[in-house]
Amino acid sequence: EVQLVESGGGLVQPGGSLRLSCVASGFDFPISSMAWVRQAPGTGLDWIATINTGGTYYAPSVRGRFTISRDDLKNTLYLQLNNLRTEDTAMYYCTNNPILKTPRGQGTQVTVSS
Repeated sequence: EVQLVESGGGLVQPGGSLRLSCVASGFDFPISSMAWVRQAPGTGLDWIATINTGGTYYAPSVRGRFTISRDDLKNTLYLQLNNLRTEDTAMYYCTNNPILKTPRGQGTQVTVSS
């Protein structure tokens, strides 16, 4: 059974930073393409970033501010969020299916507000 557990969210001021983590189990993490997606209130799921053997890929809205990385020994995916903006406020999820954006964990809330 695929399990994904996100953590690291919180309340931060504009311009601040956070580091999200996603601990994965139940599948072969080291060979898997992994992604972060987010959902703001009242909107659909938006793809943010993907990491796979080909490299890293970002949505234009986060490129240059967010960094996706992974530790295959720890089966953990990360997302470093820098220079946060109010429009980054959302629930953030990791997934091992960047196309379908499912399955996902329970998510971790990021709120950017002054």
